[in-house]
Amino acid sequence: MKPDVPADAPLPTATLIDEAPGMAPVKLPLALEDWLAVLGLAAICLITFANVLVRYFTDQSLAWTEEISVFLLIVVTLAGGSAAMARDRHIKIEYFSESGSPERRRRMARFGALCSALFFAVLGYLSIRLVWDEYRFEETTPGIGLPKWWYSIWLPVLSFAIAGRAFGLFLRNARRQEDRT
Repeated sequence: MKPDVPADAPLPTATLIDEAPGMAPVKLPLALEDWLAVLGLAAICLITFANVLVRYFTDQSLAWTEEISVFLLIVVTLAGGSAAMARDRHIKIEYFSESGSPERRRRMARFGALCSALFFAVLGYLSIRLVWDEYRFEETTPGIGLPKWWYSIWLPVLSFAIAGRAFGLFLRNARRQEDRT
């Protein structure tokens, strides 16, 4: 059964949320992460479709598509993770984050954001060491022979972006608590 809606009523539109309800606004715009994820996913679709067409018509596969797709999938995942962290839409254990008094929930939110920031900062540091080793030892990819660090350099960059977004979430949560006292 459809609700009674006038024929000239505007269609509902999907909008991106730049912050969680009740949160202070995000200072750095999220458009970069959003567009990076959108363009990466579009590129994955296009090169995979091109590979399917080439394989169908020539019985040969484009060797480079798998390497590029895996690289782009990592970029899409980390860019989406950064945007989700800034919007406070990341994965939480609801039993801990949504139960208890409001003060306990605020403390758990700050603790979770701080742990996430620390985790991604450590991941960024360790991935810098990985990139340096790949550069220093001139490692190349098995499929097309490109330097591996061309792919790996994005791991520390986006890990530090997520760490920064998590720390920003921690600061916004702390500011929100100060505003209530």
